[in-house]
Amino acid sequence: MALEFTTLPQLYAHDYDTVIDVRSPAEFAEDHLPGAINLPVLDNEERARVGTIYKQQSPFLARKLGAALVFRNAASHVEQSLSHHEGHWRPLVYCWRGGQRSGSFTWMLQQIGWRAEVVSGGYRTYRRLVNRYLYEDPLPHRLVALDGFTGTAKTEILARLPALGVQMLDLEALANHRGSLLGARPGGQPEQKAFESALAAALCRLDPTRPVVVEAESSRIGERILPPSLWAALCAAPRIEIEAPVAARSAYLTAAYDDILSDAETLTARLDPLRYHRGHAVVEGWLALVAAGDKHGVTRALMEQHYDPAYRKSRASHAVQVAARLRSDTLDHAGIDTLTAQVAAVLKAL
Repeated sequence: MALEFTTLPQLYAHDYDTVIDVRSPAEFAEDHLPGAINLPVLDNEERARVGTIYKQQSPFLARKLGAALVFRNAASHVEQSLSHHEGHWRPLVYCWRGGQRSGSFTWMLQQIGWRAEVVSGGYRTYRRLVNRYLYEDPLPHRLVALDGFTGTAKTEILARLPALGVQMLDLEALANHRGSLLGARPGGQPEQKAFESALAAALCRLDPTRPVVVEAESSRIGERILPPSLWAALCAAPRIEIEAPVAARSAYLTAAYDDILSDAETLTARLDPLRYHRGHAVVEGWLALVAAGDKHGVTRALMEQHYDPAYRKSRASHAVQVAARLRSDTLDHAGIDTLTAQVAAVLKAL
């Protein structure tokens, strides 16, 4: 009998050894349960072929071909990917809607002697639970925003907080983007659904009775959009502002963004469209610094002529509660460690 899950935390709290997604690789790539492995019983081409026969010829012929392909692929998985599991292994299986693909695969695993179960409603149930958690239910967490001008090492401070027993949520890591004009990371961003899956899983792991530190962001991180409840909570959160001199910020940003600053062609392509926002003369000045290989000059100019004005404009349009202002004259390892300890101390008083 298929397992029913009524809340997202209940699903995440399952005690099965392995979660198996038997959908096609394309379906899996778009989104899947966190931690699931993909053992497709129909690959992308097979799924398309069966679907075409179902629509253009007959459901019976499609099911007959589908059954042959499903059991053939399932047998291959048992023989290869799953051959090392002992008899007490307990897998949890799902497909698109908890139907024939996952049902057939689960039946085969059960016949072998493994204690396999299938998720009722499959991936569609999971997506409904994610959507409810992120878009319908009130956010149960109390957020504290880590704020400050670009280059104040907020992301690095955030990463060091768990070592001091502080809960944090790294939205930029979940979105695989550094949250700025130059923020693209290798591998590109996850699909919106996959971002939401990772976000929901991260939130479910946090203790709602303790504050959660989140870097102050816009409503978008690259191309990924924050759910409205999270964005509203972030806007209303008390802020811990990090301050540092421009020279320290420039040095930190130059090191942190060395990959993009070393790629003159890509950097030029990203800066050129800003002519319509900052003016031709300003952007030409940036591009001259890029052509000269002056990384420090580029970062300082971008902060003073682009990032800082944008930050001031954004702050002027939002009334925020500043819980503390923390300053460091340097943003080396020692300076960041000191700021991290100070953030942790402020949280104890909130």
